[in-house]
Amino acid sequence: MSERTVLDGNAVEAEERVGGVEPEPERADDPGRRPRWPRVLGALLTVALVATGGVLFAQGQQLRDTPATANLALTDTEATTRVTGDVSNALGRIFSYGPEATALAKDAAQQVLAGKALRQYAALFGQVEKQAADQKLTLTTHVVRAGVTRLTGTSAHLLVFLDQVYERRGRPATTASAQLSVTAELRDGRWRIVEISST
Repeated sequence: MSERTVLDGNAVEAEERVGGVEPEPERADDPGRRPRWPRVLGALLTVALVATGGVLFAQGQQLRDTPATANLALTDTEATTRVTGDVSNALGRIFSYGPEATALAKDAAQQVLAGKALRQYAALFGQVEKQAADQKLTLTTHVVRAGVTRLTGTSAHLLVFLDQVYERRGRPATTASAQLSVTAELRDGRWRIVEISST
């Protein structure tokens, strides 16, 4: 049964006692009891921060792994200068010879060429030696400009512009220009040309 009690002029509904024990109302200001919502909110914030960090890390990794950032020709001036110098020097040595000095170019090719480039050069060099001897031909090659278009730790691709001066005995010298596409690889600490093609 319920009975109405009037306290200080306000009507309060008293609940029926069950088993003679009246339940004790929960008090928010109980010092031994903490609300759960701060812990739940803290856990949600932690999950959100971890997820955001993972997404940002993945995006940063993608930016670092783009072809542009992998191309050292855009970021490593010292390596770019070195490969440009090595390739330019090599081309000047293998494409410069005289009627009595073709052996120097042939020896240089063994040192600075490898792979496909060395095989092509060896196949053509017999004709070069004959032509130089028959026509008393001297060829001098100068690299006018070389640009590295792609560079990694072990390989490079370059565009090279050459001036070649042909001198035949008894005739005036003539100059011709050439443009080459060159691929080089770093082998045993030295850049060696592995492919050459005209462009």
